[in-house]
Order: sequence, then structure tokens, then C-alpha cells
Amino acid sequence: MLENLEKIRSDFPILKRKIYDHPLVYFDNAATSQKPKQVIAAIADYYENHNANVHRGVHKLSEEATEMYEGARKKVADFINGGDKRQIIFTRNATEAINLVAYTWGKANIKAGDEILLTEMEHHSNLVPWQILAREVGAKLKFIRINEKGELSDDWEKLVTPKTKLIALTHVSNVLGTINPVKEISEKIKKINSEIKILIDGAQAAPHLPVSVQTLGCDFYVFTGHKMLGPTGIGVLWAKKEVQESMPPFLGGGDMILEVDLEKSTYNYFPWKFEAGTPNVAGAIGLGAACDYLTKIGMKRVREHEEELTIYALEQLKRVKNLKIYGPEKIEHRSGVISFNI
Repeated sequence: MLENLEKIRSDFPILKRKIYDHPLVYFDNAATSQKPKQVIAAIADYYENHNANVHRGVHKLSEEATEMYEGARKKVADFINGGDKRQIIFTRNATEAINLVAYTWGKANIKAGDEILLTEMEHHSNLVPWQILAREVGAKLKFIRINEKGELSDDWEKLVTPKTKLIALTHVSNVLGTINPVKEISEKIKKINSEIKILIDGAQAAPHLPVSVQTLGCDFYVFTGHKMLGPTGIGVLWAKKEVQESMPPFLGGGDMILEVDLEKSTYNYFPWKFEAGTPNVAGAIGLGAACDYLTKIGMKRVREHEEELTIYALEQLKRVKNLKIYGPEKIEHRSGVISFNI
């Protein structure tokens, strides 16, 4: 395993740097991860050899760029077991992906008096868009509490009512490290009311766990490239076909149209109707390369290694006097994020 780790470390050029005469030790992956040379090379190759706009040109470079861009969409779909690649919408980041859902599906379906169910452990990217929507349409926000173990309270089902239209929750907490049982929650929600839509924020899960959105039972799954070895400025919204078809466009212009007249326009098919303007082609290609890199390592192995490190870190932290650790006790219920007070 140590030999493999050294091989992996050698793939990251930035780790050759020294900070204050010491080898770089980087612990800020929850904010953004470093990039392996394979991702950097994929982006450079696009700009050096294939740079062109996608979907619009009939020349060779445009055909190549389009093939690479749509190939990246397929890689991302396969990485999360997302089925049809058209269920992948490229955004700038997970935050924009959540906003896209709020401003399209949300505004079309959530009305005054309706309820949106969130949790107390949400990142503000999965909180503020719903606050804005609730304020604009007159909906109500309700929150699943967190228990002393840093996990969602067992009685959350009591918060679901006939007025509940959406539940949005994080897959993995960026603060407590809690891995929420999103599959079980989705199954229970759909049994209560199959019309309730489920959005899962996977920004801290996709880089660390094997993810299969088709088995999670959600309607929307969002994550971002820069936290999973990919470039900044590229994120993903996975949305079910039937849900996408019912959603109006988010932004207007560019590649989201089929035909334009002075008085009206015909929108493109999904997912392209949600990708207005010139997309981040290089970013998508870089994200596809990151998916290839992580797939080659194996997300199961990534998770096993993280568990080993987390167990070790928890054992050492518990030896510190007057230190209180927050979050789940069982390793299978937590990620590598450890919050503590001293």
C-alpha cells in the first residue's frame, strides 16, 4: 500500500513544493483538492491541440472538441452510475447546480404554503437557495435536527406532511463528517409520497465514496469537480430524465436553443437546454480525466484508505486531554472530516 501511495503522490506536481523549507502537507481537500498531472495534461492537450467551440462548428477542431466534451459527460455519468449521459448537466459548481434546481423545478412546482425539508447540517449552498425561493413564493422551510452523535434524529419522518414538496440533504457533512443514510431516507420518503422530490448534495461524497445515483432513489444529485481532483469552474447536476423534461431553462442564449425568431425561440433538448452560452469545455474534459484517475484507483480503495486514516486520527485525538470530538462514533457513519473542541 505504501508503494502505491508513493506512486500516487508522484502524480501531484504541487507536492514537490516546499513551504517554509518543509515538504508541503495539504489538509484542505474539503475546500478544494490538488490536481494530478493526468488532469493537468488533459486540459493542456485540449487547449494545445483541439481548442474550438462545441456543437456549433462543422470543422475538424469543433468536431474533436464536441466529441471530447460529450465524452467527458459519459465519463461523469459512468463514475456515479448515472445511466444515460444526458442526465448529466454541466454547471460551474455544486452551488450553481442547486440554484439551477431551485430556479427551474423549484419555481415551477413550489407554491405558497408548500414545505421544503432540509437538515441542520447543510452547507449554506444547500440552504441559501431554498431560503431565497421560500421567501419569494411564500413556502416554509423545515429542518431535521441533529442528535448528540452528530447524526440525523430518528423521528425525522414526523416532519413530512402532505405539503412537503422537496427534501434536500447532504450526503456527507462538510463539518461533522457524518455520512447520511441517503438511500434509506429516499426509500422512506418515496413510500410516504412518491411525488416528493429528493436532492442530495454530494460535494463531499463523490470524491470519497463509491456513488451509485441510480440506487440512491434521488431525483437530483449534485457535486463539484474541484473537490475530486478536477479543475475549478466545473460542477455537475444529475437529474432524472422525466424531471429534466418538465423543467424550464435556467439561462437563455447560446447552446440552449434550437431555433430563434424575433418573437419566440425553441429550446434545445436536455441537458443542453440548461447549458447556455459557451460551456467550460476544458473544465469538463479535465473532470472527465479526474473521473478516469479515481476510477483507476478504485473508489472502494479510496474509502478504505480514508477509513484507516480516520480511525488513526480519532485514536490519537482521544489521547489529548480536554478535547471533545464531534460527529458519529462508528467509522462507517463518518468521513475523514473531524471537528473537535479543546
